[in-house]
Amino acid sequence: MVVNQTHTPKWPYFFGLIWFGQFMSVIGSALTGFALGVWIFQQTGSATQYGLMILAVSLPGILLSPVAGVLVDRWDRRWTMILSDTGAGLCTVLIWWLLVSNHIVLWQIYALLALSSVFNALQWPAYSSSTTVLVPKSYFGRATGMIQLGEGIAQVIAPAIAGTLLAILHIEGVIFIDFATFLFAVLTLLLVRIPRPPKTQEGEASKGSFWQEVAYGWRFIRARPGLLGMLLFFAGVNLTEGMVIVLIVPLVLGFANEVTLGIVMSVAGSGALVGAVAMSIWGEPKKLVAHGVLGATLVRGIILLLGGLKPNAVLVAAAAFIFLFSFQIMLGSSQVLWMHKVPADVQGRVFATRRMIAWISTPIAYLLAGPLADTIFEPLLQANGYLAPTVGKIIGVGPGRGIGLLFIVLGSLTILITLLAYAYKPLRLVEESLPDAAGNEILP
Repeated sequence: MVVNQTHTPKWPYFFGLIWFGQFMSVIGSALTGFALGVWIFQQTGSATQYGLMILAVSLPGILLSPVAGVLVDRWDRRWTMILSDTGAGLCTVLIWWLLVSNHIVLWQIYALLALSSVFNALQWPAYSSSTTVLVPKSYFGRATGMIQLGEGIAQVIAPAIAGTLLAILHIEGVIFIDFATFLFAVLTLLLVRIPRPPKTQEGEASKGSFWQEVAYGWRFIRARPGLLGMLLFFAGVNLTEGMVIVLIVPLVLGFANEVTLGIVMSVAGSGALVGAVAMSIWGEPKKLVAHGVLGATLVRGIILLLGGLKPNAVLVAAAAFIFLFSFQIMLGSSQVLWMHKVPADVQGRVFATRRMIAWISTPIAYLLAGPLADTIFEPLLQANGYLAPTVGKIIGVGPGRGIGLLFIVLGSLTILITLLAYAYKPLRLVEESLPDAAGNEILP
């Protein structure tokens, strides 16, 4: 039952301004991520140190997501986002100061990146749940597509811009630009109003001690088998996704040069952009689970399998385009489903718990991908490898072919996970069987 109802006539202005501020902030963060990665690798020559940077950026925020979710539901969501941007911006300033003063050591970078990750843990649940109370229900898909579009644009253009800026402004200049984008994001938030979510019976019943509320997100999901199945499905899919992210570069470099790699990655990024544009223009598919989530994931599994078959740049680029296009449809459809089914006043906790469980497999994938490729799959398909006379006759032998075989295995695993998910009735029918949450029917 809805205790009170929000009505936001200015929602296009408010949402658009927030979106633009966060878009600029995402670009700034992507610039710093690229620049710091290059700097660390140049200073150390170690892929392990680069991997530690990725873990510092992602892991603390994932682990602390349930705590952040409670704070998002308790606090004003606009001020929560301002706190997140301000805290992350101050961490960026400290990194800049250590660099310009020549006092920096690697552990300081990792510590500040980890602290920034803690602040960013507040950002995603606050941003997502704010969208629910700002945007009319019929526009959830388009709004989700716009958010994905901003992230996709940043992924495509940030490396090229960062490379140019590094040559002109050096790493200190790039990081200072990132700080400026944080300030811009805070300014846009100060210019808008985000209504408090309407109170629901679910939200009132969820109140308790701080740690009881931390656990509430998990209790909410566990009590709804369809949503729990969706969450575990994404954890499995993200495990394969994380390995692909790590291994796509060595796969291509096994048969092509850096120029070809750049073209392949650009085509792949274009797939993500086109998928996000499709979501932002046409909205979500009519059947969110069957077509949007499971259908798109099945396509991704098939494409991943095909992409590992031959050392051919055109094949890999086309596969990467479709893979990331489908990823946007899958991710956007899932987000819209959760926005519909979770009451707005508990979305901070539920979304944060959902993020932690679904994405905890990604750091695991980062850690497993390299050893699996280097110690198991690559040796199998060297010229004298165990599988060279059999599988090697089909997909080839030599550098990168073991990773191609691993892609085939990951694609097959993705297909299997998708078929099992479809066979699980509570997940397949969650869109129809679980009623939409009260309090999300915001009028334009």
